[in-house]
Order: sequence, then structure tokens, then C-alpha cells
Amino acid sequence: MDLINKMNCNLSQAEGVFTLKNKNTTLGFVRFNDNGEVEYIFVNPLFRKKNIAKKLLKLVRDKTGKKIVFQEPISPLGSKLLKTIEKWN
Repeated sequence: MDLINKMNCNLSQAEGVFTLKNKNTTLGFVRFNDNGEVEYIFVNPLFRKKNIAKKLLKLVRDKTGKKIVFQEPISPLGSKLLKTIEKWN
């Protein structure tokens, strides 16, 4: 994943969680279930607008093989993110 290489980051995976970190902090993470439902997604405010959320969601889609769905409640930022991924989701 070129984003990880460019930002000198590491991607870790646990059961239902992808976490993107650099040597100092967590850049973002996503928690999901096997149905492709995103339970929670977070991107550190210092690293927003760098497509980190989209990269994490693509990992979820690739892992589950399902369309991404956000669980309720969906925040205003979550709603905005859903609109941006409609093309490839």
C-alpha cells in the first residue's frame, strides 16, 4: 500500500480491526465485523484529508468481500465519508 510507504507507517491487523500507526502515534483505525459493517472509524485530526479513511475502508471491503455499511449512529463526518466512497463501494 503506497500510502503506508509514503507516510512511513505500519499497518496492524487484529480480529476485526485495522490500525495504521507511525512511530509516534496512531494515524487511524477501523473496527468492523465479518458482514462489512463498520462499527467505528477514526482518523487522527492531524492526518485527515490524506485518504486514510478511504484506504482503511478499502481494506475492510477487500477483507470481507462485502459492501461497506456504517452502523448507526452515523456522525456528520461519517455521512460525508459515505458519500465519497459511493463510487467504488
